[in-house]
Amino acid sequence: MANRFLRRPNLMHRFSTVSPIGPPTTTIPEILSFDQSKPDVDLDLSDEARLFASVSISNLFRSTAVLHATSIGPMVDLGSWLMSSKLMDATFTRDLVLRLVKGTFYDHFCAGENAAAAARRVKNVYESTGLKGMLVYGVEHAEDGGACDNNIQKFIETVEAAETLPTSHLSSVVVKITAICPMSLLKRVSDLLRWQYKNPNFKLPWKLNSFPVFSGLSPLYHTTTEPEPLTVEEEQELEKAHERIKSICLRCQESNVPLLIDAEDTILQPAIDYMAYWSAIMFNSDKDRPIVYNTIQAYLKDAGERLHLALRESEKMNVPIGFKLVRGAYMSSEARLADSLGYKSPVHDTIQDTHDCYNECMTFLMEKASNGSGIGVILATHNTDSGKLGARKASELGIDKENGKIEFAQLYGMSDALSFGLKRAGFNVSKYMPYGPVETAVPYLIRRAYENRGMMSTGALDRQLMRMELKRRLMGW
Repeated sequence: MANRFLRRPNLMHRFSTVSPIGPPTTTIPEILSFDQSKPDVDLDLSDEARLFASVSISNLFRSTAVLHATSIGPMVDLGSWLMSSKLMDATFTRDLVLRLVKGTFYDHFCAGENAAAAARRVKNVYESTGLKGMLVYGVEHAEDGGACDNNIQKFIETVEAAETLPTSHLSSVVVKITAICPMSLLKRVSDLLRWQYKNPNFKLPWKLNSFPVFSGLSPLYHTTTEPEPLTVEEEQELEKAHERIKSICLRCQESNVPLLIDAEDTILQPAIDYMAYWSAIMFNSDKDRPIVYNTIQAYLKDAGERLHLALRESEKMNVPIGFKLVRGAYMSSEARLADSLGYKSPVHDTIQDTHDCYNECMTFLMEKASNGSGIGVILATHNTDSGKLGARKASELGIDKENGKIEFAQLYGMSDALSFGLKRAGFNVSKYMPYGPVETAVPYLIRRAYENRGMMSTGALDRQLMRMELKRRLMGW
């Protein structure tokens, strides 16, 4: 598999309404009693009555309504325009819109307005469904060091909230490097790393030990001329960013809570990979369970090669490593930037190429996990074919579904049928559950709306199965 990768020419937020007198109400279809009977041998997503057996009819109505609304293209376009228009500058309009968003889309896709509320939501979801939580503070970007300092405190609060939960309830916490290192500095570091890859004799005195972040297929067009070295002030800010990352890694290590580092656009990703792998080298000391996980985006043409190179280096250094495998969420912006610079997009040419790359990376990681490698794998997918392939591959390889080496994940409020089906098949399954003030969730909610837009969207299977189950109950079948 590794050699095939090298030959291949081409793989956030559901916030909750917080009650002033108790925990938030659950809006992922709420399961009233989790069926812990014998797991399914195969992944079966065709029996809606079985999948949604203990979902209350009121929550089925609500989830179906939200997913149906996001499938209506003109409604999504109107909502996106409104949220970014000058109408939001008026206090009355802004408050009205945010209240409407909070009671519908925000409650469906997000976990709470603060860390304590999100932890309660994780507890409720696990106790009712058996699905674990991935907690993430919902801020995405920071422009200066002051904002980064504020954000790292919120991420530390996320770990503190995770510490209040039983280990069985929580999969991990998530951090965005773009929120704890200024965006302009991440771009500068990425430029310098790209230039060094092009010119190996180019010296970077600030560079720390890491794994490879480029391959022969990696896009390098972002950096066409030799960048200026980091200034003294930039080096100082980079050291502060390292300290912020160290602080949350150390807290996660002390609490034995895995830390997932999210991915971004390719213009910033080299710096993010560099910091993620440096953190893994520093803090992944447990040979059986890595603390730091990096994210691989399978829609990128260089994903397979970079995954192989990083894993080979981690094995050479005897450093355990965790990977979260996703498809990717920045296809349009990647294509626009590449086109503006006169290059082809770094994203695979067809959706089938992306599916193939995801499935190849998934198989490669599962094979590594099955042979005793010090690796953790989180398969984040809404694609039912990948879910079925992963379940079948785990059976073929004899992977222990409960030892935590392999885990599936979906976004909170999306692909619930796949989550329930995988759980019924005996796998560890988690929901990515962002939290924070409603206004900070708006960019995330707009992305979720566009992902569910249209009849053939990500949410189509859930909408179909939920409607069928509603009809079955209403007809008294």
